[in-house]
Amino acid sequence: MKYLPDFGIQPIVYIPENPTYPIVDEALISEVSDEVIILKQPIFEPYQLASFFSKNKTKKISSGIIPNQKKQTFIEQFLLWIRGNIFVPDARFLWVKPSVKYLEKYIKEHNIDTIVTSGPPHSLHLIGLALKHKTNVRWFADFRDPWTTIGYHKALKLSAFAEKKHKELEHQVLNTADMILVTSNTTKKEFEALTSQPIAVITNGYDNENVTKQTLDEKFTLAHIGSFLSERNPKILWKCLLELINENQLFASNFQLKLIGAVSQEILDTIEAYQLSAFVTNLGYVSHKEALEHQRKSQVLLLIEIDSEETKSIIPGKLFEYMVSERPILALGPQGSDFAAIIKDTNTGVFVTYDEEDLLKNTILKFYSLYLEGKLHSHAVGLQQYSRKKLTEKLANLLK
Repeated sequence: MKYLPDFGIQPIVYIPENPTYPIVDEALISEVSDEVIILKQPIFEPYQLASFFSKNKTKKISSGIIPNQKKQTFIEQFLLWIRGNIFVPDARFLWVKPSVKYLEKYIKEHNIDTIVTSGPPHSLHLIGLALKHKTNVRWFADFRDPWTTIGYHKALKLSAFAEKKHKELEHQVLNTADMILVTSNTTKKEFEALTSQPIAVITNGYDNENVTKQTLDEKFTLAHIGSFLSERNPKILWKCLLELINENQLFASNFQLKLIGAVSQEILDTIEAYQLSAFVTNLGYVSHKEALEHQRKSQVLLLIEIDSEETKSIIPGKLFEYMVSERPILALGPQGSDFAAIIKDTNTGVFVTYDEEDLLKNTILKFYSLYLEGKLHSHAVGLQQYSRKKLTEKLANLLK
């Protein structure tokens, strides 16, 4: 929305007036264009009631941190069951009917010709679905993540009825929207098997952030920035790091693992089990500005994705901020991941699969050797195609 006015399109954004978010960064408000018209309506979210049982556990689940199935408490199991079987497709489902009523009137009164719904939460696509039927407005359904094939979907303890309902709603959205937008070629292929509607790939991207030049960390820091979910627990990485520490005293004295953002307890427990806790600096959540600063001062940036068939299509949004940080990326994910090709094509780091332990260990050693020589840098190429302004131009051309 930030750059649409530059391409002759007036954006009108519809948002909740009183949302429940696990994390809020007020500083990002300054990035909203003054030309954007903002509409607000109240929302009732079940998370507001669920927090009565356990505010901390509800906050973690709403932010995507799902505990390991074997270690879930009764309350966690109960909240996950509610989330998967009652909140269909998600906890914003109660916003659909009042939003449709409000927006149907607004669309007709202001002669709106196109709407774009962006999910998750996929409840927003249900708003678009209803508005399409009621107004026949042109509708773009923008999937920033997949729906029924996303990694955490299986962890929601879905009943057969709930699973069927999710797939029915997904099918209705995909076959009613005039245009489908996705973030990866893999998701495009998945959706092409479900619909004949046109599908366009528009990835996430980066902005040219005004960040003060940072002094690099003195230690050999490997930094993970963003939510670190239980399913992403890279035991192969912890094993390699423990071996390097035990084999190389100098490496042990220089090494530091930085965790920035929400981290699941299982990740922390596993790190302790691999005797790495003494090397960890866990900073927790920081502002977007601070996160960008850490991206530019850390020696190596870690990008970890779940090792499963369902996550091949996931291209983490932070990848694009990583790519312009001028720091090398060490990425770990499943074979055939869409983001592996992006890292290779832009020369921004090294991608390793979960069965390439020797390559992972040797890559860390190579980065460490360059660090000792003062030559550890990223030499990126072809980044401009991923700038948010360039990507917005692509969207604008579709909208016109």
